[in-house]
Amino acid sequence: MQAGPPYQAPPFGQQTNAGNPVGAVLLGFFASVVVSLIYSGLILATYKDQSQTTAHTLYVAHALLNGVVVGALVGLVGRRSNGARIGAAVIAPLGAFFGYTNAIPLIIAESETPRAVADMVQWDTFLPAKLWWGSQSGTTWISLLGLVVAAASAWGLAYAVGNRGRGA
Repeated sequence: MQAGPPYQAPPFGQQTNAGNPVGAVLLGFFASVVVSLIYSGLILATYKDQSQTTAHTLYVAHALLNGVVVGALVGLVGRRSNGARIGAAVIAPLGAFFGYTNAIPLIIAESETPRAVADMVQWDTFLPAKLWWGSQSGTTWISLLGLVVAAASAWGLAYAVGNRGRGA
């Protein structure tokens, strides 16, 4: 009987330390929901005292915060997974969008009646999205800026945090 090789050869193919991309995306999603709910509550509490400039600044700051939180968590859990980074870049803008649009029915319910929200859903379901787009007041670029800020910060931070500590 012949003896085996003195060492086990490494398997062929690319060896990555990709972490857990599915868990990273799910954690990023849940964090985005929490940040968006906090933003919606903040808007509900302060909408009467906000100027248009303040509202736009809060929206872009919320988009940045959402991107930073999602990107950091996805980078920590997903590490070097490109799929997790792409997931972060998709989830963060969605969180920015839904944080804004979820505040609209809350404001309508608080300023009028909860029945007014049911009427809004029945007659103009997409009213929150139309108000987010802001085409009547010429603020469409703010809406797009928030999406870009959220996606870029999420992907960039997921990339930076995921590649940190990588062995050479």
